[in-house]
Amino acid sequence: MKKAPLLICLACVLSFSAKLSAAEGQLLAGTAKINITPPSNEVLHDSLYARSLVLDVDGQQIAFVSIDLGIYTSDAVVDACKKQYGLSEVMFCSSHTHSGPQAQNSSYEAFYEKQIIAAVGMAVKNKFPARIAYGRRTFPQLGFNRLIVREDGHARESWFADDHYTTENPERIPHGPVDPEVGVIKIEDMQGQARVVMMNYACHSDIMCFNHEISADYPGVACRRVEEAFGNKVNCLFVQGAGGNVESLQIARRRTGPDDPIKPDYAPMERTGALLAYEVVKLAKQLSATDGQTDMKFRSDSLTFTGRFDKNKSVHVHLTTVVLNNDLVLAACPGELFIQLQLDWKKKMELAAVTPFLLGYTWSRGQWPGYVPDIRSAALGGFGADQDGGMIEVGAGEAIINKQLENYYKLSGLMREKPFQP
Repeated sequence: MKKAPLLICLACVLSFSAKLSAAEGQLLAGTAKINITPPSNEVLHDSLYARSLVLDVDGQQIAFVSIDLGIYTSDAVVDACKKQYGLSEVMFCSSHTHSGPQAQNSSYEAFYEKQIIAAVGMAVKNKFPARIAYGRRTFPQLGFNRLIVREDGHARESWFADDHYTTENPERIPHGPVDPEVGVIKIEDMQGQARVVMMNYACHSDIMCFNHEISADYPGVACRRVEEAFGNKVNCLFVQGAGGNVESLQIARRRTGPDDPIKPDYAPMERTGALLAYEVVKLAKQLSATDGQTDMKFRSDSLTFTGRFDKNKSVHVHLTTVVLNNDLVLAACPGELFIQLQLDWKKKMELAAVTPFLLGYTWSRGQWPGYVPDIRSAALGGFGADQDGGMIEVGAGEAIINKQLENYYKLSGLMREKPFQP
């Protein structure tokens, strides 16, 4: 008799190899920026970069690498960085530009590995005594929710026109939900000189999609302008939020191919990046740093899900939760999470009176889960919500967010590990 396949569902989500680390002391930070534009015959509009940030507290080291690629994962690079540099966690934060060469399964893979390992190594080598500041700022939204509910009650993507809506939302109607907030982390040296600015913002990096040229899209513009505003003495890391269903209000015309005689229009990309950079710079210059004594806790964890349509599918999703100074909470999640998940998680974290940043498109181990919609969006449907037969199971997004919430409370010490004895 043929055995039935093993199914793993939300009712029995498994957690594997959870690891917790904690340290307290003087913060050391290191940063580097390296060009990762591959040797290619494609037209180059603007270069791609990997920007790294290493945080070290009492020998416990974690690394963030902001990468101007669509999606980047590599067990080999994680293993090399941990072995060579003594890192506990390495997180790859893909900007999700749609105008770069593919990172995996290409002739560029070895090139990317070499450059990214070098970027991490340079950051480790250049560590300095540091202090940290952070904050959030709300401003008029740059994006809209691209899954628009139609007359039949289901949602369709913004590039699908009907009798009421125009393709690609040229009227710039601010459909929601979106998160109009940007988060900023500033790392200074002990003399007060800013050395790193990390921005966290949720909006798809596809203004220049189908431009058939290499570009870092609006995150590249925003990072360049922030660096220029600080006299090119900082490295600016862009980290996506849960922007899986958020599109830019300004978008360039899609070309039919590389031979399309109409050249790409980069004005919408430049304008969007400039608007974001303005808000980031304004906030960063207002932030006041700590004295350098830093408490850092982090926990790595994972969940395994089945597929929504393919019940034989198994997806192992790795998560990292970082808490700095018992206040700044970074929830690193792989995949293209939908924005409602970010809004719900932030609301729950604000009940804990902490400062939450959701780091979307951020991979450290495990599998890439693809699009991860919230339950309502999975029901409404549309691109990323119900059109892919290989999608992760319904409710996986909420399970990921709940695991991040649970891990925060464990790191904070509030959640007891044994039954309470009054």
